[in-house]
Amino acid sequence: MERNSYQDIKNFIYKKLQDVDGILPTSQIESEISNTKSLISTVGLDVFAQVLSVNSVDKLADNDWKRMQRELETYFNVHMDKGILVQGTEQQQRDNTWWTGRQKQKNSHYYWNRYKEFIKKSFPSDVVKTIGEDTDVIMDNIEDPVVQNFSRHGMVVGHVQSGKTANYSALVCKAADAGYKFIVVIAGGMNNLRNQTQERLNESFVGIDQGIPVGVGKLGNMRKELLPVSLTTKKQDFNKRDANRNSQGLNFDNISSPVILVIKKNSRTLTNVIDWLEAQYRTQIANHAMLLIDDESDYASINTKEENDPTSINKKIRKLLSLFEKSAYVAYTATPYANIFIDHEADNEDVGQDIFPKDFIYALDAPTNYFGAEKIFLNSNKKYLVEIDDFDDHLPSNHKKDFELSSIPESLYDAIRLFVLNIAIRNLRGQGNKHNSMLIHATRFTRIHQKLSEKVEDYITNLREHILAYGRLSNAEKQSNHIKNLKKTYKLRHPNSEFQWEEVLLTICSLIESVIVREVHQSTKIPLEYRKDRVTNAIVIGGTSLARGFTLEGLSVSYFLRNTVFYDTLMQMGRWFGYRPDYEDLCRIYMTSNMYDNFALIIEATMDLIDNLKRMSEAKMTPKDFGLSVKHHPDSCLQVTARNKQKNSKDIFFEMKLDGHLKETSWMHKDPFIITENLQAITNIVKILDEHNEKDLIPVQGSYLWKDVCKDIVLEFLDKFHVYTVDPFGIKSRMPIDFVKKYVIEVDTLWDVALYSGESNQEFEVGNVSINLQKRKVHDKVNYFEIKNRQVSSGNAEAISLTKDEQKLLKSKSDRKGAREIMKKPLLMLHVLDVDGGMKLAAFGVSFPGGVKSNNKTVKLKINTVYIQQLLNEEDYDD
Repeated sequence: MERNSYQDIKNFIYKKLQDVDGILPTSQIESEISNTKSLISTVGLDVFAQVLSVNSVDKLADNDWKRMQRELETYFNVHMDKGILVQGTEQQQRDNTWWTGRQKQKNSHYYWNRYKEFIKKSFPSDVVKTIGEDTDVIMDNIEDPVVQNFSRHGMVVGHVQSGKTANYSALVCKAADAGYKFIVVIAGGMNNLRNQTQERLNESFVGIDQGIPVGVGKLGNMRKELLPVSLTTKKQDFNKRDANRNSQGLNFDNISSPVILVIKKNSRTLTNVIDWLEAQYRTQIANHAMLLIDDESDYASINTKEENDPTSINKKIRKLLSLFEKSAYVAYTATPYANIFIDHEADNEDVGQDIFPKDFIYALDAPTNYFGAEKIFLNSNKKYLVEIDDFDDHLPSNHKKDFELSSIPESLYDAIRLFVLNIAIRNLRGQGNKHNSMLIHATRFTRIHQKLSEKVEDYITNLREHILAYGRLSNAEKQSNHIKNLKKTYKLRHPNSEFQWEEVLLTICSLIESVIVREVHQSTKIPLEYRKDRVTNAIVIGGTSLARGFTLEGLSVSYFLRNTVFYDTLMQMGRWFGYRPDYEDLCRIYMTSNMYDNFALIIEATMDLIDNLKRMSEAKMTPKDFGLSVKHHPDSCLQVTARNKQKNSKDIFFEMKLDGHLKETSWMHKDPFIITENLQAITNIVKILDEHNEKDLIPVQGSYLWKDVCKDIVLEFLDKFHVYTVDPFGIKSRMPIDFVKKYVIEVDTLWDVALYSGESNQEFEVGNVSINLQKRKVHDKVNYFEIKNRQVSSGNAEAISLTKDEQKLLKSKSDRKGAREIMKKPLLMLHVLDVDGGMKLAAFGVSFPGGVKSNNKTVKLKINTVYIQQLLNEEDYDD
């Protein structure tokens, strides 16, 4: 089979299905494939090639048609829900339907209609529909540009690599349709990201690039009088000389088209824009509305100094907004933690209000075909992970910038081989016209990026020589250890591949010379470029420069050694999130087991925060409330407020709000003495409860519940139980025991205590109390056991403390947050576990009543500054 025949036929069917609105059922896709097969059978391959306007078409095998159906389903069986909106108090009182209820009906939608047609070629119809709905909501919240004197600040939260650029491109188009005259997109702090963003906005909004129609400009309905004036180009950031030349003396008053700038997040660039505007307008610009989109807004935009002397970029963004009487600022980010820590009351006479999203926060959903954090780290049984532990002798995790890299680990060689194999498999699948990338993110130091690049280049050179010399021989793996290892990687990583090893190797022979190595950092000599006229197969080595919004095309293999625990840093490094149509099964991430666990913890906490946002939206709460929710979230402790303010602090306090949360001992000691002590701690509290709270005992389906227990009994138990933890916040062990104890001491309330029965044959007896142990699986770590999935209790454990009438109020049996919102008292949950092999272990959890609307005071503790300093040191980038 010629590799293009498959793609040509698939594209033919794709275009037919594209005209259908909504989610397509499998039956309709099957029908269209069947119709195409019948057409080919009737007219013959030669005539069908003429229909496709190609030279020839080869016959497809049955497996090809089956694969085509699966791939088309990933395009068309895709759903995307609308986002979640939280508005500020004043915003809730404004006209929030000016666009959808009034302006939209009488607008011609020139820019949006072009863009909608353009993205229909690559986005499922339900996704296009939702992008339209989401940006309608955002438009309603930024203000009608005919209104006099407004300043709106909002934030849009999306997933990493999930399509935020597509969303704000749509917003730019609709804002231009509505009459916003000056549009600025601040696209990250690196040239590569600014250039990539400019290219995308040229395609989605401007319509031309260096005089040549691109993207929406190729649709054939371009109106010259509405051609946007772009003061920046794909290769050139903003400067006053080019801006004057490109604008040709025009100003906002004498043109009907919008002006757009795509600029780097750089103090000098922002100063140039401000100076250019101030040279044209001596006073504040009154008649024309400005939209400023701040991409990757948690990076560099935030003021981390005192308000009387803001940081340079923060000051310049605020100054730029203050030049217009009518302005809308929309921050886009996948990691909003820093943004909601901005002082919402901060104001400065010279530069205006700070950029806290006071008016609205809008959280985007991701389409169902999004290859995201939850799918990779929580719901995949680690099928995308290759655990590595062989790097320390080659590149220790605590290396410095002067480290001498003399070798690279075998796991990196394996990853490189896998990348070469993936290129071949994609070629055999008819995807030979698609770019392919591999990411190596192993250090934050530029000098070591360069050394790594040399080692990788040497290996690729040797591999290439051996493949070209021996790859076409019948016994190639016997002639070359390189090819032998390549086959070993193929059998190990893709054991169920649809292709035979021999055809994969032959394909590698024809493409191995196309594989290149590129560094991406501030000292890069040869830039990484994804050209339109040829395929790029690149091994990309970098650090911070790759960790902020830049998209690696066709990324299938990631080798990741960076060691950080900060939410935003870690999530932004996850360049592997995104869309992997037709090759998701080939994707692998090489990382340590510890780093995998860090991602899983962060993702769970982030999902919880987005759920909080949804609940706040329903309760008409505000961005300020969400800010406090994140700041005091038990699992966001490592996002210490304004981190670089803390570096020189002698005393650091952290406030944690436990209301509405569940904390459990998902890590447990392996020491036999401590295991015995913890079992005894449960025995002791049950004995006390059995003797003194007998009248308050309620049997519940084999389990036991004691109501209205004195908090001193709970505190005594917590003091005697040995909790395994490695940090003061208990992030990984999921039990911030010091904060929990402080809560017990400070909050004057009675408690409920539950002892849970399970399905094990082993029993646990104390006096009149008898239960069966709960079966659990554990991971055997070096110094501790970890409960599988890190969940000690089952899905409806809190419901034990609710009455039957209260349980009816829950959305479902497993609505645990709903149960906590109804609970009146905290619940101590006791578990005696039968783990793998019959071992008996003690565990406990604490479920705290309340939720997003709770106003109980936070628990405040002084934190070890040495620990915080160690975390902060990781953020001192060199790249």
